[in-house]
Amino acid sequence: MTSKDPKSLIKIAREGGATETGEPLDLGMRVRELRKARDWTLEQAAGQAGLARSTLSKIENGQMSPTYEALKKLAIGLEISVPQLFTPPEQGQVGGRMAVTKSGEGNATVTVTYEHELLAETLTQKKMLPYRARVRARSMDEFDGWVRHDGEEFIYVLTGVVQLYTEFYEPVEMRRGDSAYYDATMGHNVVSLSDEDASILWVTSLN
Repeated sequence: MTSKDPKSLIKIAREGGATETGEPLDLGMRVRELRKARDWTLEQAAGQAGLARSTLSKIENGQMSPTYEALKKLAIGLEISVPQLFTPPEQGQVGGRMAVTKSGEGNATVTVTYEHELLAETLTQKKMLPYRARVRARSMDEFDGWVRHDGEEFIYVLTGVVQLYTEFYEPVEMRRGDSAYYDATMGHNVVSLSDEDASILWVTSLN
């Protein structure tokens, strides 16, 4: 492959690789930031990328326009893609939101099969929906078909024994400390195998 000027690479190799002001990204500064984030010296980073230390130093200091081959080596050495070399880090995105839900203080919703206690309910625009569930169902006959929805889901058994049924897998018996992560668009249901209702931590992603 022939060498390309970095200005051309910005156009063909990245998506949204300009800063918020529309100015071209400082490639040298970006490479230096990526290297320092890994706590690598110039020698270590150059070794990872298969480049000479002097070459990497010149790239970081804006004294050299790297060829496309050099960019590929850099990306491989940093374990990222070429477009990520031209993607600026997010600025001003530090947040300080937090919600604490004391035991038993979550908003409870009771159904025939489950009793859900919503957690972190005061936070809006969450990316996850966490809740504690008391599993009341004892058989699949108690459900009106599969439960399915967008997103992904994670469950962690807190007490008792449950059986996780999914549309494409054999049922799985799960005990305290066991967990499962699955695609929630796949049909799924959970029943309790314990004499007493089992309890699980359930986390659903919000797409």
